[in-house]
Amino acid sequence: MSRAIDGTKRKDRRKKVLEQAKGYRGRRSTNNRIARAAVMKAGVYAYRDRRSKKRDFRSLWIVRINAAVREEGLTYSQFMNGLHKANIKISRLALSNMAIEDKGAFKSLVEQARQAIGK
Repeated sequence: MSRAIDGTKRKDRRKKVLEQAKGYRGRRSTNNRIARAAVMKAGVYAYRDRRSKKRDFRSLWIVRINAAVREEGLTYSQFMNGLHKANIKISRLALSNMAIEDKGAFKSLVEQARQAIGK
């Protein structure tokens, strides 16, 4: 009786990697060994960047808030200090959206922060 040397498990394992490498250039999408390395590296980048995305967005929100607050005559740090002293808890995402979409409400928050710090 002949011996099975290329079983389905082995084929499925390779097929899974090549499906993940679909769209890569050159042998990275067709050659198992090279595709496996490319998929591993892509996974490392994906893991790292899922975390850096959070930092990047927070930075963007802070820049937007700072720009909007400076139009009102305060700095970002003074504004955030004023919100803290006024016991107003609101996320930077919400503040950023408010600064862009609802200038009236944002202006009232700036006034509350200004009163809290005494400026």
